[in-house]
Amino acid sequence: MEPREGQMVTSASIDEPGLKARVGEFLNRWPVAGLAVGVVRHGSLAWFHGHGAADIGAGTPVDQDTVFRIGSITKTMTAMAIMQLQEQGLVDLDGPAADYLRAYRLIPAKAGFRPATLRHLLTHTAGVRAVRDPSDLLRPALGWGTRAGRPVPPLAEYYRGGLHIDVEPGSKWAYSNHGFATLGQIVDDVSGIPFGRYLRERVFGPLGMDHSDLSRSDRVRPGLATGYVLRSRGLKAVTDREVVPAGGGSVYSTTGDMARYAAALLGGGANEHGRALRPETLATMFEPSYQPDPRIPGMGLGFFRGQAGAHPTASHDGIWLGFHSTLVLAPDQGTGVVAFANTGPFSPLAAAGPVASAVLHSVLGLPDDAVRTGVPEQPRVWGELCGWYSLGPGVLTDPQPRMLGGVEVAVRHGHLTIRGQIPVPAVRRGLRLHPDSDDPDAFRINLPGFGSGTSPVVFGRDPSGRVTAMHLGVQPLSFQKRPGALNPRPWVAGALAASAMALAAGHRHRPPCGCHHGQKNLNWNRAQE
Repeated sequence: MEPREGQMVTSASIDEPGLKARVGEFLNRWPVAGLAVGVVRHGSLAWFHGHGAADIGAGTPVDQDTVFRIGSITKTMTAMAIMQLQEQGLVDLDGPAADYLRAYRLIPAKAGFRPATLRHLLTHTAGVRAVRDPSDLLRPALGWGTRAGRPVPPLAEYYRGGLHIDVEPGSKWAYSNHGFATLGQIVDDVSGIPFGRYLRERVFGPLGMDHSDLSRSDRVRPGLATGYVLRSRGLKAVTDREVVPAGGGSVYSTTGDMARYAAALLGGGANEHGRALRPETLATMFEPSYQPDPRIPGMGLGFFRGQAGAHPTASHDGIWLGFHSTLVLAPDQGTGVVAFANTGPFSPLAAAGPVASAVLHSVLGLPDDAVRTGVPEQPRVWGELCGWYSLGPGVLTDPQPRMLGGVEVAVRHGHLTIRGQIPVPAVRRGLRLHPDSDDPDAFRINLPGFGSGTSPVVFGRDPSGRVTAMHLGVQPLSFQKRPGALNPRPWVAGALAASAMALAAGHRHRPPCGCHHGQKNLNWNRAQE
């Protein structure tokens, strides 16, 4: 029997009032219509907390059976399906993905590219673009969704016969839903079983996940929460859409089912209901398969790697219109946390991730993640580190990292800082690089705007000692150091200054009636907002 609100399976190791208060702190910062949080320990759901409404109009409360759209946590399930095929000897992770893909082609930008492998796809290093073409940037949900109720096109039709590989596989990390959609298609093509049915029979079924599915079936429809966004007049229900690249983010599930899934991930591939993977196979999924620098946790197979204190973590989050979800595991402690919210923008700025991180730290008895204090700064190397860093050559249609517009490292207010163009004010102003050890090239940043927590930032050098790259830990992105002349900030600043001077000159020479025309234009512009 699983716990209801506030009931605990384990002993007094879980501080129920403390956890509820901790969750409340984040809900005060990121209000939501509904939130579900579960702690998994010793193979079962040890604590559950439901807050708010699954559907405001119906007054339905959030409980363990509320169905959420878990977004990109789906990718871990797609990875599990691939690893099942690998266990059976049906696929080779380091063999060309094209050998297993029948529905459409992978089209490299250059004939000389090495083949993209399943391992490349599992680690977001296959060079697969994030959007099919630039026009997707103008479509709702970046072209990843189609309105609920309409037929979801098969991937062969969706990709018009081929999916483009923009850069050399293995040379760059770039998050891609289409890469995992392709893995789902490979499961279909190799097994001969439609991907949704495969998950039901080979993943959800053995693990007792009876209220989970890849599509909006009768298994999930009755308990499905409504997704919301916050607008100027309060909560507004989102336009419901289905995920077309299903292997990248289409699964529907409940807290109860996801607790069973987490228990299996913490239990060597099995829970009380059955087994989905061998222990040694699951262990390889948590190990680093892509690591741009040994000081960065990097990627496992379908999982992001990280740290909670001294404990390694494996995690994934999920974002879809009106829904945010997080799964974070501390395998060496047999402990995991799942958090699901039915409110949020189509961005990482929402409650589920910070709540899951804070609850995990609390359950493990760890202080909040924070930068180290008392580590001396080493300004002797700052001149080598300062400069402009960008994602490097190769056109990879990926709007998420490119929102940064490159990053600049500079000394501001007496400290080394990093800043980018992502629409988070603190990042645009600049984040301080806090020294993290005696290594003068290793730092840590606070992550304001994304909840509590920190992330490593390290600089790489070539054999001659010249700084060539910067590697981020929050996602294993690598930025290459560029000549100062390529830094767009001085050029933009100069253009803005020139525009301001021209505007001022225009005001000085404008006839008196011009101010009225200017006010009229200003009022018209405001009316269009």
